[in-house]
Amino acid sequence: MKIEILKENLKNGLNILERIVGKNLSLPILNNVYINAEDNFLSMSSTDLETAIKLWILTKVIKKGKAVSPIKFLSSFVSLLPNEKIVIEEKNQILEVECKNFKTKIQGQNPEDFPLIPEFSNLEFLEINNKKLCQGLSQVVEVVSISQSRPEISGIYFSFSKNILKIVATDSFRLAEKTITLETAIKKDISFIIPQKPAKEIINILNEKEGNVKAFISPSQIMFEFPMKDLPHPQFQIISRLIEGEYPNYQAIIPSKFKTHIILKRDEFLNQIKAASLFSGKISEVKIIVGKDKNEVEIFSKDPDIGENRSTISAKITGEDQEVSFNYKFLIDGLNNIKSSEVVFELSEKEGPCVLKPVGDLSYLYVVMPIKST
Repeated sequence: MKIEILKENLKNGLNILERIVGKNLSLPILNNVYINAEDNFLSMSSTDLETAIKLWILTKVIKKGKAVSPIKFLSSFVSLLPNEKIVIEEKNQILEVECKNFKTKIQGQNPEDFPLIPEFSNLEFLEINNKKLCQGLSQVVEVVSISQSRPEISGIYFSFSKNILKIVATDSFRLAEKTITLETAIKKDISFIIPQKPAKEIINILNEKEGNVKAFISPSQIMFEFPMKDLPHPQFQIISRLIEGEYPNYQAIIPSKFKTHIILKRDEFLNQIKAASLFSGKISEVKIIVGKDKNEVEIFSKDPDIGENRSTISAKITGEDQEVSFNYKFLIDGLNNIKSSEVVFELSEKEGPCVLKPVGDLSYLYVVMPIKST
C-alpha cells in the first residue's frame, strides 16, 4: 500500500475514529485503525465490537493495499506533522510515514487479524433527514439508563410507522420523546433499540451536515450511512449492534390529563432552578409551588447546612394549586433540551408524572417523575 494524503484530511479522519477506541487489554487488535487503499479512496475503520465507524477520504492511491496501525499513537503523531502532503507506505506490517522533514516507521499488525466490519449492501434502507435525526437524538440521548438488569432502557428506541419516526429514551425517572416527520412513508412498521454510544457518535460525526442519512437494518445490527457531498459514494458509516428485548410501553406513563397547566419563560425558569439547586440538599430536591395567586410560580429549596432559597417567576397558570418536589437535575436536563423561548409545564397528581414541552412545538415532550413525599 502507498498513498499521498493531506495531513488535515488524515488527522480529521483519525480524530473521528479514535473516539470509540479504548484501551483493550484482552483484544489489543481493537486499539488499532484498519486502513485500506482502494480506487481513489482511503477507507479507515475502527471498532469496539459494539460500535464500528468506517469513513472514506478522496486520496491519491499509488498502490492499493491494507494496513493496521495503533490509532491513538498514529493520531498523536500525525497531529504534530506540518500541514503538508503525507506519503504513507506499508511494508511488512510497518507503516512508513514521510512528510517534509519527517521520515518515520510505525510498527503495525496483520490486517487479517482485524475484526470484519459488517456489510449491509443488499438490505433495504430507510431515509431520514440528517439534521432532524441529529437534533432528535441530541434531545433524548442523555436520558437513557445504563442498566445491566434492564438492557432495553440502556438504549434509544426507534419506532417507524407510516411517515412518522419516534425516538424515545428513559431511565424510569424521566422520559424524552421526539417525533420526526419522514419525507417518504415506509411500507411496514419497524422498531428497534440502539445503544447510547453509537447514538452519540451519529450526533458527533453527522451534526449540521445537510442531506439524508440511510438506515440499513438487519435482525441484530444497524448501519447509518451518510454520502459524500458530490459523489454517489458513502462518506461515513456508523454500525451498531441492536439491543435485544422489548421496549416498555412508555406511552402508558405519559399522562393525558393534568390538574395544573403552566406557561413559563424558559431561560428565567432554567436560571431559577439552577439557583435553587445550590440549596437542594443531598436528595437534589427543589419544590415547585403553585398557590392561590395565579400569576406566578414559587421555587423553593432548603439545605439545613447551607440555608434556603425562595424565588418567584411570572407565569400563565390554569388549574389547581399544587406543591410538587423534583430532582433539579432532571428539570435542568429537560429545559436544556428545549429551545423555545417559552415552555409548558403540566402537573398531574402530586406524585404522578409531569410534562415539560416547548410552546408551539408538538414534536417534543419530556416526562419527569416528582420526588415522592416522605
